[in-house]
Amino acid sequence: MRLFRRVFGSGAPEGFTGTLDADEHVLASAAVGSEWLVATTFGLWLPGPRRVGWHLISKATWSGNALAVIEAVEDGTAGQAVVLRDLPPQRFPLAAPGKVPEVVHERVTGSIKSRHRSETASAWFIQRKVAGQDGVVLQVRPDPGSDVESVREIAASVADKIAQLRG
Repeated sequence: MRLFRRVFGSGAPEGFTGTLDADEHVLASAAVGSEWLVATTFGLWLPGPRRVGWHLISKATWSGNALAVIEAVEDGTAGQAVVLRDLPPQRFPLAAPGKVPEVVHERVTGSIKSRHRSETASAWFIQRKVAGQDGVVLQVRPDPGSDVESVREIAASVADKIAQLRG
């Protein structure tokens, strides 16, 4: 792979200052002013640059000439489950989006293996594939204003049941 990159480059646009992992490949890119949005096999590089894994993008929408992204951060665990908290949406105007909107949509939705809305817990339970890792992770996204500790208890119980089913 290193020889391939030395001969053909990483596929990253000129001026991109992020450092791709050895087995990370560029799928699409678009300029955001003088910086870049770069979609790779592992995630979406935001201007800065900073990579957000596909499994940590709660929502991405294309409207007009901008990509809006809601990033989630891990806010602790509940047994084997990961509790998420959404950050405020970020908007990236793209004069020439190329394939970025399509790739982002495919990768975000492709990382979701199952999802379930629990009104009792006031949360979403999502099983997602993490790029570069085997298996899936159970993520729990409590609704704003919900009792997070109660959600954690339910999530830990759900994660235990899933682990038992997987054997």
